[in-house]
Amino acid sequence: MPEGINHEPQDPRAPLSRKHPVSDVGGTPRNLPPHPTSRRDPRRDETAGGGMMTGVPMPSPLPVKNGVGPTRLRVPTSGPWATIAAYVVARFDHLDADDLYRRFDAGEIVGSDGSAIGRGTALGAHRFVWYYRDLPVEEPMPFHEEILHVDDDLVVIDKPHFLPTTPGGRYLRESALVRLRTRLDNPDLTPIHRLDRATAGLVMFSARPATRGAYQSLFEKRRVVKVYEAVSARPPGWDPDAPALAGRALPIVYRNHIEARRGELRVVVDNFREPNAETVVDVSGTGVSASGRAVLHTVLRPHTGRMHQLRVHLAALGAGILGDRWYPDLLPEAPDDHSLPLQLLARELEFSDPLSGTPRRFVTRRTLCEAPVSGR
Repeated sequence: MPEGINHEPQDPRAPLSRKHPVSDVGGTPRNLPPHPTSRRDPRRDETAGGGMMTGVPMPSPLPVKNGVGPTRLRVPTSGPWATIAAYVVARFDHLDADDLYRRFDAGEIVGSDGSAIGRGTALGAHRFVWYYRDLPVEEPMPFHEEILHVDDDLVVIDKPHFLPTTPGGRYLRESALVRLRTRLDNPDLTPIHRLDRATAGLVMFSARPATRGAYQSLFEKRRVVKVYEAVSARPPGWDPDAPALAGRALPIVYRNHIEARRGELRVVVDNFREPNAETVVDVSGTGVSASGRAVLHTVLRPHTGRMHQLRVHLAALGAGILGDRWYPDLLPEAPDDHSLPLQLLARELEFSDPLSGTPRRFVTRRTLCEAPVSGR
């Protein structure tokens, strides 16, 4: 969807369950497809500390409805179309033109000032249009978020594996954001950072716009202490008396340069550039998991928040995370394996509250299913 707010298109490798993917907080009007230049990996929001939500969003002239925000579409200010409606009909010529014109006639498409855009509104009168789209039928997600903390300014949840933080791809209502807006009856809820859909653990949400920036600045200024844990297959030759990865004694401060490139599913590592990603990796334990796997349990303390940072760093050390279909090797697209979710958990968040100065520490109540249960 062109210029969608919090737009997270479906993984481009995945077969679409409908003619067109569902996208955004809001999304597309009646199956409008995502613009090819605005595609991005929905998993890029799994960074070392959860993707930080940055930038000041353009205020919407339409309110959140049923937990879902409207969608914003950028339109050209000049071109061969006399009207905005003509541009939309030409741009999405695979859709029924009469139905699109009906939406304009019904006042369902509005400008940034909230005024209805009719079929005769001239091109150039508005740079953006806003609308609601018909909500798709979604299979209910069998996993549920747990609310750990609620006050006037902050909400903290324990997110399960497989639940996206924000709407994207084929998930709209089945996202933590939309569920929470409905559950808490608060359309102002906005994630301060994000976790990848496959990652479980702590996510913080701003409860009201007036104080949102104060909490966002904690991540911008790296004032949040973040602790993750992961489970990997135990590396060959592992010596519990001299724990090491890739020949380096633990704990390890691992650094490299990670670059997320537009249109690329995975990040690119450039070992010739100055490092921009840093993680402290230490061992928590080794043993055998409940499923019988010989595993290594690690604790990860990221000092930066690059896309896929923790997954890339452990893979580079020869300890790729169990359940990771992206690193070290990109595996063929497959349905979610609920028996083996990505063994990565956002365990702790600690910071001084920017409003009160009070120390705050949140700890997940979740565990990783492949963590060692015996020390063999």
